[in-house]
Amino acid sequence: MNIGTLLPRHARYRPHHNAVLLENHRLTYLEFNRRVNRLANALLGYGIQKGDKIATILPNCLELLDVYWAVARIGAVVVPLSPLLREEGLITLLNDSDTVLVVTSHAMIEGIDNIRPDLMFVRGYILTDGPSSEGWITYQDFVGAASEDDPPYIEISDHDQYNIIYSSGTTGMPKGIIHTHSIRSMYCTLFASAYRITPESVILHSGSLVFNGAFLTFMPWMYLGATYILLPQFDAEAVIEHVQREGVTHMMMVPSQIIALLNSPNFNADTMRSVQMICSVGAPFHRQHKDELNRRLPGVFYELYGLTEGFVTILDKQDVPAKIDSVGVPPPFFEMKVLDEDGKEVPIGQVGEIVGRGPILMPGYYKRPDLTFNAIRDGWLYTGDMGYVDADGFLYLVDRKKDLIISGGVNVYPRDIEEIIVQHPMVREAAVFGVPDDKWGETPLAAVMLRENATTTSEELLDWINERVAARYQKVSEVVVVEFLPRSVAGKTLKRILRDEYSQRNAKK
Repeated sequence: MNIGTLLPRHARYRPHHNAVLLENHRLTYLEFNRRVNRLANALLGYGIQKGDKIATILPNCLELLDVYWAVARIGAVVVPLSPLLREEGLITLLNDSDTVLVVTSHAMIEGIDNIRPDLMFVRGYILTDGPSSEGWITYQDFVGAASEDDPPYIEISDHDQYNIIYSSGTTGMPKGIIHTHSIRSMYCTLFASAYRITPESVILHSGSLVFNGAFLTFMPWMYLGATYILLPQFDAEAVIEHVQREGVTHMMMVPSQIIALLNSPNFNADTMRSVQMICSVGAPFHRQHKDELNRRLPGVFYELYGLTEGFVTILDKQDVPAKIDSVGVPPPFFEMKVLDEDGKEVPIGQVGEIVGRGPILMPGYYKRPDLTFNAIRDGWLYTGDMGYVDADGFLYLVDRKKDLIISGGVNVYPRDIEEIIVQHPMVREAAVFGVPDDKWGETPLAAVMLRENATTTSEELLDWINERVAARYQKVSEVVVVEFLPRSVAGKTLKRILRDEYSQRNAKK
């Protein structure tokens, strides 16, 4: 199950099929394989050995694709880090991951130069763009003399590490999640099957390739030898243009990106006629937006709920009409339970913690057996998410344990309130979180992002919301209108930042 064998296979058996499209680059499998071979040979020539960690701090670019597949050839381990990280965060993650080589862009030079004395293991720095700089090797110089032939054979087993993905930090200190070649090979087969991807499919990805959700189509692409279109960053108009021009069939997107598509004047059944899948991943997708997507582009919507640590459920497009509010069922070879606080399974329809296991379960957090012990018990991953199953076994996501608001001793789930708020015709997105309250302990507060040219006020929204929530304890204490909701590189709304901003604002009063 060495995923590094996939690219050379396609280079031999379907060499002239389009592999990669990125801006002005259009590479066949033969051409892409030669690029990857050059980097793999250059890394070996530099002294990179099996198991060495190579960190990328890159936007979506061709060099990032090169690294992902070159490390697979030689048994090195890729550590994809967000370009949004700043100096203290980079020090922590580069040291925690034992990174020996950093590959990054010109925009990161100053920040990395500032922290070099604090980096314990890094011995080389590669620059993918811009002019050369002191202490840096340009990417072209690094690979310039390397051979395009296959690198020397290196034995790679199922359980050898392929990557370390750091969690987004939405619930605390990021943790290094290990994925092996075996796990990523399961991504290849399981998700190719679930999403009906074929060798003739055209996959488009417009989000960050640092986000593990990207691998849900990234791995099936290479497994089947399909065509992969990578955009430098998300832009709704660019997505629609590429769909029309290239006949895109499959897209994995976070909810905010799907909402942006829905708000584009160019989004319609004609411009999107080639699309067979739009899958929502990474955050709850509210019913209001699901209904709009299904009305305007029926028969293409999937939803995936899951954790990078290794458990997922999938709502298949065929199940959407009957189970639109659910997040589907576990794929084949996965198992799921919903447990109460005592670890006992709850009856159908009762809320508990979602617990699961399957063939993509991580072996653990990197160098953190203590955290691994808390997350995985007897082979089951404890997700920290709350949900329930119906009589047919479909999972309904309620909220994260950590997002739960306890108001006057009553459990309040923010998602229930968010589902109400996004029904307002002038609301684009909403995030509800708990804030301290002298009487109730906590009360819900709503941060709201309005549609373009909206005219409503926070006071009007407050009244509108509180007239429609199902229970008194769901009434929001305040509505704050924001221009943008803070997001991680994965596109997840960062409620902890909203809470911090609220606390800082109140501290100044």
